[in-house]
Formats: sequence, structure tokens, C-alpha cells
Amino acid sequence: MLNKHEAYCVVGAGSSGIAAGRWLKAYGIPFDIIEREDEVGGNWYYGKPNSSVYRSTHLISSKGMTQYLDFPMPDDYPDYPSHEQVCAYLRSYARTHGLYDNIEFNTSVETITRTPDGLWDVTLSNGETRRYGGVVIANGHNWDPKFPEYPGTFNGVILHSAEYKTPDVLRDKRVLVVGAGNSGCDIAVESAQNAAKTFHSTRRGYWYVPKYAFGKPADVINELPLKLGLPVWMRRIINGMILKVLVGDLRQYGLRKPDHKLLETHPIINQHLTYYMGHGMIIPKPDVAELCGDSIKFADGSIEPIDVLIYATGFKISFPFIDKQYLNWNGSRPDLYLNAYHPTYDNLFVIGLIQPDSGQFWIVDLQSLLMARFIKAAQANSPAAHEFRRIKATDRPDLGGGIKYLESTRHLVEIEHHSYRKRIKKLLRLFDTVTA
Repeated sequence: MLNKHEAYCVVGAGSSGIAAGRWLKAYGIPFDIIEREDEVGGNWYYGKPNSSVYRSTHLISSKGMTQYLDFPMPDDYPDYPSHEQVCAYLRSYARTHGLYDNIEFNTSVETITRTPDGLWDVTLSNGETRRYGGVVIANGHNWDPKFPEYPGTFNGVILHSAEYKTPDVLRDKRVLVVGAGNSGCDIAVESAQNAAKTFHSTRRGYWYVPKYAFGKPADVINELPLKLGLPVWMRRIINGMILKVLVGDLRQYGLRKPDHKLLETHPIINQHLTYYMGHGMIIPKPDVAELCGDSIKFADGSIEPIDVLIYATGFKISFPFIDKQYLNWNGSRPDLYLNAYHPTYDNLFVIGLIQPDSGQFWIVDLQSLLMARFIKAAQANSPAAHEFRRIKATDRPDLGGGIKYLESTRHLVEIEHHSYRKRIKKLLRLFDTVTA
């Protein structure tokens, strides 16, 4: 067994893993990044088995609301970069911060177990086992597809959105897309451009937000009331008025009225869905009631012949290489402070286990910075480390920033980005004397 008890093992070289590596390196903490693929990119490495992006994928959040804090995306990138541009950006970040020397490609983590003395035995796909002083899990949570359970059987083609890559499978077919998340809406629009007929099934009415408002990315516009400190009820009124002007009454497109308040679900950002509905090229449908061979029956009793069924129904939170007992598992997810910091173990972190109502890279940047400062302070037996240890063991803050999200697996790790950022920055001030 290789003894690396002073080093950390980072699982994954996607957007979260390289952020973790950047800050571990900045604070002089030894680490290895273990990556199953042959390059940096994670979910943004199109075409790889655990990448859920499709050929037409672009960012849902704008580049300014996504990028790492001190590493802006190139000026010539559009407001909403493509997956190729995002992947190139991540690799540039890794090169700039000298991370490639720390990454072991074409190697996967098979098992992680805790030793009696609090270290971590990590077994790799090459059969090697190493003993690390700590572990940073950054393998993402958008790779293990979640399928709904409907009665009956379907004889046509079934795909999860994670398996969907190009519209070839849709061409001249009758297509049903199930799910109102951002991927489901994107695929429904792409289907409208290629399929013979497109149906879009959702369980309830939702709020649909265009990518642009008044000539600017919608998430940029949304930042203004947050920066002004306006309360949730006032933001609802302002955003509701903007949506009324830009989108109008969703019922005119055959959609149902939302059964919840604005902001109570993860944002659905799409500029084209209602356009194609207005042209009769996407037909809204309620939830699926039954699979009927070559047809599908819906909750309103209608039946439609379908050739291709695409489930855009989200993902399960999965860490197949580590037992749930080590993650303080509670129900369907780990119960961690700020979804990142273990309440008991000081040498186990999960970076990127969040679904923010904004972009994500800058948030994992902050998570990783706080992690590195805590590790460094703990090594020095600093009072700041003792205080953070107390906080992460006892505090369970509201991560919704005053918003009560609908009860749904979709919101298991949902966070409101503005209040989350304020909380992390406050915690960082505990470690002002801890220098890189």
C-alpha cells in the first residue's frame, strides 16, 4: 500500500475537482486528482460515458454568472457559451493553475474506506490502494439517470436525457419528452425542429424564464434586486411583472397555470419553448398515466401514438465508491454543512453537491477556498479551525435564502446563490490570517 497520509485524494477532474485542486495547491496542501477519462472536463467533456451534455448544449446561466471568480471566460465567448467552449475554458483553468501534473487520467476510484485512525484507503481501477490523509469528492451529481415508474410497457425507443446526443434519433418521428427541467425544454425545442410531431409532458404548471430580458442575460437582470437587498416578496412582484411583459399568460400556449409561487422551483430558462408552442410545433401534455405499447395515455385521458420517448427526469445523487455511512446520509442525500463540509470528519469534503439558481463554477470556487483554508488552519491547530469545526457540526442553515422550495427530489441540493455566497464569505473571514 502506498502511504500518502499527508495528501488529499480529489475524485474527478471536472469543474469542481479542478477548483478543489487549485486551492489545495495554493495553500501548499499535497493532492492527487483521479480522473477516469483522458482529459479535464467532467460533465462538459462531450461524448464520454458519464457526460450528460448533448451536441447543442450551451450554458443555461450566462458566462458572467458562471465563471470562476478570478478567471473570467474569454471576451470573445458569447453570453451563453457552448459545451465545447466551456470544456476549453476548464482546461485553460487547469493549465493556468498548473494542475495537470497532479491529475492521473484514465484511472477511476473504485472504493474509499475509512481507517480506524481516521485516514482514507482509496483503491483505484489499476488495483492499487493508497492511504490518504483526506478525500475531496467532486464526481458530480448529473450522471446517474433517474427514471419515473409508469404502468404498462412501451415498444418504441426510450432514452434518458443523459443518453440523448443528437437529433438524428428524433427525425421524422413522433416524440414525447417527459420533464420540464432545462434539458427537457431544450430537447423539446430541438425535437420541434426535427421531429414529425413533438409532445411535452409535465406534472404541473411552471414558470418559464427567457434567457434574455431587456437585451441582457436574465440572470444579470435578476442580480439587481438581490444586490439591493430586496425581500423575497418584492422580488416576486418585480420578476412576475417582467415575466408578464416578456412571456405573458402561459395558458395561451396550452400550459397550465403554475401551482406554486415564483422562485419556489429551480429556474427553467428557455427562450424558444413558448415560441414553438405558439406555432403548434410543441404540444403540451399533462403527466403520463400509462404506457400502452405504441401509444401513451396521459392524465387527461388523451392517447397519442409515440415513436420515441425521452425522459428528462433528472438524476440520482450517487457515490458508488464510498459507503453512505461515511457521508452522514439522510434519506436521499448526504447531510453536510452547506452541502459540502462533513459535520464530524475534518478530512472529507464534497465539492459541487449543489444545484444553484445561478451558474456554479464561482460557487465551487468559494467552497474550495473555504475548504483549503480550514485544512491549513486545522494543521496549525488554529482557533479559527476550532470555531469552524463547531459551526459545521451544529449549524444547519436555510440554503433557500428565505425561499421554501417545493418538495421534490429536484430540490434536494437546491441553493439560493446570493445568500449562500454571503454565508461562505462570512466564514472565510474566520480565516483571514491563514495565507496561501
